[in-house]
Amino acid sequence: QVQLVESGGGLVHSGGSLRLSCAVSGFTLDNHAIGWFRQAPGKEREGVSCISSTDASTYYADSVKDRFTIYKDNTRNTVYLQMNNLKPEDTANYYCATGWGVGASFLAAFYDVWGQGTQVTVSS
Repeated sequence: QVQLVESGGGLVHSGGSLRLSCAVSGFTLDNHAIGWFRQAPGKEREGVSCISSTDASTYYADSVKDRFTIYKDNTRNTVYLQMNNLKPEDTANYYCATGWGVGASFLAAFYDVWGQGTQVTVSS
């Protein structure tokens, strides 16, 4: 059974850091795209970062570029999202997702299986 479990969320002050984890089971990270998304109350879900299924290239939304880093540890079957210099506007529920498509995407429809999410709150 394919499953993703996020962890690492919490409450931090503006300028602080958090590292989110996405532990996967039921498949290996090779050849699977992984995306991180977030959704704030009253807003649509938005893609934050993703890793390509083909060559592990990484991509970032403009709003998080140079602050967030996505990387994976195949030995631990875990994908991480290191978030530095956090801002209040980063406050949201963060989700990881995987799919069987080729490449990577910031579109939620590209992904087939989602985790339950982890809450990140950044105070000003």
